[in-house]
Amino acid sequence: MPPLPILSKLRPVTSPTLPPASALALFSLAAQHPVSLGWCSESERLANLADEHAFDLQLATDLELAGERAQRMSSAQPPEAFLNQWLSARPDLEAMLSIRFEGGNPEKPFVDVSATTRPVLAADLPVLLALAQQTYGVFNPQRLRFWSSAEAGAFAGTQPDMRVLAAPVNQLRDRSTPLELSLRPTLDTSQLEAAREAYADVDRLHPAHPAQARILSEEDLQETVDAGTMFDVLRNGEWVGYAGARAETLCGLPAYVVQELLLIPSARGKGFGAFLTPMLAQQLPEQDRVLMGTIHAENKGSLQAALRAGRHDIGGRSWLPLPSVLT
Repeated sequence: MPPLPILSKLRPVTSPTLPPASALALFSLAAQHPVSLGWCSESERLANLADEHAFDLQLATDLELAGERAQRMSSAQPPEAFLNQWLSARPDLEAMLSIRFEGGNPEKPFVDVSATTRPVLAADLPVLLALAQQTYGVFNPQRLRFWSSAEAGAFAGTQPDMRVLAAPVNQLRDRSTPLELSLRPTLDTSQLEAAREAYADVDRLHPAHPAQARILSEEDLQETVDAGTMFDVLRNGEWVGYAGARAETLCGLPAYVVQELLLIPSARGKGFGAFLTPMLAQQLPEQDRVLMGTIHAENKGSLQAALRAGRHDIGGRSWLPLPSVLT
């Protein structure tokens, strides 16, 4: 990656016109992976993307909401500092930047590239880094995050984050599955503690795992149970995990977003992981939706299971460290 520009000579240039949600939707559609473009109509996807970007625009204009964020983060900065900014990055690139906090932790600020007028290229990163520091440097942000449909590792000097693995439900359901495995609707949260122990077991074996995947909360589990789209995984009639998803939109697509695909230790190492996706697809009622979920780029086992099941890697976010001291 080329060196950073001289920051003392670079000043954020706010674009005079904040684009409407419909324009942001068009920009985002151009940044999506080609394999996903036929998974729903263009008009539906643009409408969904516009809905997703409406909150970005609210964060750019709503001082009351910005004040609430400042209070929640116990920040000494004024509400104006929390507003999203629509900036001119390069002659052919404008970008919306926002200040975010990992896990809602005020000690972990980062700058998110929420939207761009075209897909991000490697040559854009030095300028985006500099703009992030100039715009939100009062927060001492630690990293810059951006989306790309390019494959993981395509940007030198970046750190991987979550990848989106997806495919239409009706393309996943016809795969054969082992006779010893079955699904039944989950009725309550009684197995949640066993699921937590399964995660803890993986955490012990793989120290990086806690930063890559976490068990869903009891509230999220109950919501998915109530929606009728959470299932117990059974092996010869015995509970060995969860498989569930919830109807949402993601990347502008009408989706079932995976909430959990989990096997306890006794059911691992047997190749069962790749079968959970088609088994779940067979149970989901709306076959015209896309089954999708996020998997950390370094979680190779889960990535391979998803790919073997027929899902596609349609992009993801990457991190770029921000300099903490400017000269």
